[in-house]
Amino acid sequence: MRILAVGDIVGENGLKKAGEVLPKLKQEKEIDFVIMNGENVADGMGITHKLYKEMLRIGADVVTLGNHTWAKKDVFSFIEEEERLIRPANYSKGLLGKGYVIVECKQKKIAVINLIGRTEMNVLSENPFTKVTEILEEIKDRVDVIVVDFHAEASAEKIAMGYFLDGKVSIMFGTHTHVQTADETILEKGTGYITDIGMTGPIKSVIGMEVEASLKRFETSLPERYKLASGTCGFSGCIFEVDDETCRVVKVERVKM
Repeated sequence: MRILAVGDIVGENGLKKAGEVLPKLKQEKEIDFVIMNGENVADGMGITHKLYKEMLRIGADVVTLGNHTWAKKDVFSFIEEEERLIRPANYSKGLLGKGYVIVECKQKKIAVINLIGRTEMNVLSENPFTKVTEILEEIKDRVDVIVVDFHAEASAEKIAMGYFLDGKVSIMFGTHTHVQTADETILEKGTGYITDIGMTGPIKSVIGMEVEASLKRFETSLPERYKLASGTCGFSGCIFEVDDETCRVVKVERVKM
């Protein structure tokens, strides 16, 4: 089985790029299952019901979120009902939505878990290490493959989570920084890992935002409003090949177009 994780989709142009790339990529690489991070798909911050549906239409099997989950008010009207949409599981208890989903693919049950980091994230969340341990205990007899999207700022926190989950899950990939890392690997106990899968969005940008506005913030320290960049978009992600017998990753391949 081959699982593709698509890097944070930024804006509708980023989503359009994903729609252009996916059909051919799925065919060429024989992709069976697609996970997309959609927390930036609506104007660079948040998600709407219309855009979530479009993500499913172009090929997403599961859509994950992050620190901008609640940026668009529209999300409150559909996050509870949509089965393939998940938000960080370690958000405060009682919030709408769910932190993981179990989906069947090729006679295997795949659990996708969404977590958010606590280092430099400005989000009051529960401990992701504790929360994922609770979830793994809850689903241990119900699934074959476990995939974790860890939406975090600090590389150290993501690397630590990778070692923590090694042998406990099939795949752990990082999102949020929008910059793809070159450290894809299979960890010692068989977990496929990469610190960050990157971004699908405007190439000439500062992690998806307009260059001029971003420069003004750094040059003047004034709170210049960020603006979504336009222009040619790139596509990035990572393919994890999972052995059908052991449910362990046997190959990890970065994708950047």
